[in-house]
Amino acid sequence: MSAIPLSLLPDNAAVDADGMLTIAGVRADDLAAEFGTPLFVYDEEHLRERCREAVEAFGEGVAYASKAFLCRAMARLAHEEGMHIDVATRGEMHVALAAGVPAARLVLHGNNKSSQELTSALDAGIGRIVIDSFDELDRLEAIHAETGRVTTALLRVTPGIEAHTHEYISTGQNDSKFGFTVSTGMASAAVERATQSDAVDLIGIHAHIGSQVFVLDSFRRAAAVLAEFSAPLALPELSIGGGLGVAYLESEESLPISGWGKVVIEACREAGVTARITAEPGRAIAAAAAITLYTVGTVKELEGIRTYVAVDGGMSDNPRPVLYGSGYETFLPRAVAAERTRAVTVVGKHCESGDILVREGRVPRDLGVGDLLATPVTGAYGHSMGSNYNKVLRPAVVFVRDGAVRLVVERETLDDLLRHDVN
Repeated sequence: MSAIPLSLLPDNAAVDADGMLTIAGVRADDLAAEFGTPLFVYDEEHLRERCREAVEAFGEGVAYASKAFLCRAMARLAHEEGMHIDVATRGEMHVALAAGVPAARLVLHGNNKSSQELTSALDAGIGRIVIDSFDELDRLEAIHAETGRVTTALLRVTPGIEAHTHEYISTGQNDSKFGFTVSTGMASAAVERATQSDAVDLIGIHAHIGSQVFVLDSFRRAAAVLAEFSAPLALPELSIGGGLGVAYLESEESLPISGWGKVVIEACREAGVTARITAEPGRAIAAAAAITLYTVGTVKELEGIRTYVAVDGGMSDNPRPVLYGSGYETFLPRAVAAERTRAVTVVGKHCESGDILVREGRVPRDLGVGDLLATPVTGAYGHSMGSNYNKVLRPAVVFVRDGAVRLVVERETLDDLLRHDVN
């Protein structure tokens, strides 16, 4: 098995003279020594470059899908690079606002927004709300009746496109909890009601066909359906959501944001759409920008069966393998260029047999207890979907840039576990 492909590492990853991984000029072993493990390490310039690429591809209005990874530093970074922020809950909105992002640059999503969430968003002066149901229209009209507020909104529609991805992250098919279905006439009814409502200023249509989509034809087909539906409405905005696939394995290849934008915009223009085309990339911004560092605690050889390598994290900091069967690569930061000839299964420290981080991993032959072990492409949906299962402490997060390190999320403490425990 070959060395870890550099294409899976952050843009500014390199190898020091002694073989140690560096990111933006900072050694992995120094990071682990200072901040402990598990540790999320983000290449800040990688994040910024992907934000710039998204703005270049889609222009004003393109939003970072903050569910992929959010903290105040990340929200501020995306805003500084010209992106709006897609928030899906009152909590995500609170973090973005606390980061100094103007409410006018936030887009509120969610299939079950409460009246409290909607009121809070309107009180803050949120830029746009993506309406997902008739019940939500009822709530907005009730708020309007009480306050007189008018909601600037897009309608989320379901285009009936089954993207080639895992069923749990496929959202564009007709059988979906999200949006108004185009094929049944539900979307047309929603448009008619929204345009006639005094509570709503309808400015556009939104759709999202799913996550981890590598097949550009899926986006072309979605664009064609959306174009046919939205063009006659003459609304000023059409958002195709996010979902661009990112390579996690040596056998996969990421699609550039710029290429994705070109395909989608061309497909819409060819179909007669004159509206501004925008999008909401999240994973494509954050995933490959980070690695997670762990410390190996146990190596268990089951002769003729499997070698288990247990690390000091697990499904609490990366639940994607458990939820979706997602694959990852692994390597030793001290030997980035080494051949990975030893087959292992990397597991966590939780009380679950399913607590697997890398089922079919490869590492150098001399891996041992105490080694630093890394999984790349962990910048999206690891920290944000993490938990305190078994009362494990959530990891710290650092950004590295130009040889400097800054802590953006502190590691939890034991006292943090009791902070909301009323006793």
